[in-house]
Amino acid sequence: MNPSISKKERIISLDIIRGIALFGILLINVGTYKIIIEGQPLPDYSGVNGVIHQLIAIIVEKKFFSIFSFLFGAGLFIFASRAEKRGDKPRLRMVRRLLTLLLLGIIHSIIFWGTILHVYSIVGLFLIPFYRARVSTIKKWLVGMTTIHLVSLVLMIFLPTPKLLLPILEFFSNDLILIFIMFLAGFLTAKAGWLVQILSLSKQIRWMQAGAFLLFIPFSLSIWNAFQSGDNNVDLLIALGTIPTTLFYLSTLFLLLEKKHVLKFLKPISFVGQMAFTNYIAQSIIGTIIISLIGLDVVSPKDIVYIAILIYAIQIVFSIVWFKFFSMGPLEKMWRYMTYGKKYAKR
Repeated sequence: MNPSISKKERIISLDIIRGIALFGILLINVGTYKIIIEGQPLPDYSGVNGVIHQLIAIIVEKKFFSIFSFLFGAGLFIFASRAEKRGDKPRLRMVRRLLTLLLLGIIHSIIFWGTILHVYSIVGLFLIPFYRARVSTIKKWLVGMTTIHLVSLVLMIFLPTPKLLLPILEFFSNDLILIFIMFLAGFLTAKAGWLVQILSLSKQIRWMQAGAFLLFIPFSLSIWNAFQSGDNNVDLLIALGTIPTTLFYLSTLFLLLEKKHVLKFLKPISFVGQMAFTNYIAQSIIGTIIISLIGLDVVSPKDIVYIAILIYAIQIVFSIVWFKFFSMGPLEKMWRYMTYGKKYAKR
């Protein structure tokens, strides 16, 4: 059995997962860097392009931004608890951090209309009351919100929905609720101290992994069949399968990263995750430039894969080189300065 990894290595493992999530988000976002104007050709979804499009929908869509959301929630609790240890006011500092993110998100929206940063900042504000809440209370909220979200999706897919109930079901089944659920799950995981107990909780995590995998397979097959039959509920099926698939991915990654040889092999990705804010914004800039230089009128699923791999390779190299000279990403540094001011900007 591998010896337990150190605290420093656990931080690296979180950065690796964050870096992997960024690649998944990139696969979804690349196609949106080129805005389709009326009269222009639409992407080709026949043949190989169609298969790639469907595989991305099954394996990637909503799942990797859910992983990123989970880590954002965990990171927000860690940030607040560290602030409190320094004698700071954690909830006020959370507000400032999130409002700063809102401002930066609004600026980013000028470059990329599909940015998620301003959404994260607003939804993140709803985590603030949970900072002083008990772990048991957060668990109840998490179970309750997850149940409402999944039941809403099931009702919309399988039962005729009365018009009066439709707005309610649409609200509880949308991505904002999913983001909040994943924020809360990450927040709970960090608050309960589970992130530093992966080895001791490995049996429970394996059960979670097995259960999530048993759900992942039928959901994947049903989404594939929905694409083949032209089912109008395909987007709702993708949403319904997101939470179990995300649990399967997270549990698998946490278990794998307990193995030192896996951690060492994937360490280059940790540098991408360590400056996730910078890389997320840079992806939209690099992607737009590449699409413009190539002169693509439309971005097909094959183009998405090629461009995403190219961007990510550039970011791995850039991030490794950056951390040879600096301890923090450039936008992370700015975000920290705007959150704390001069007092902690260099820490």
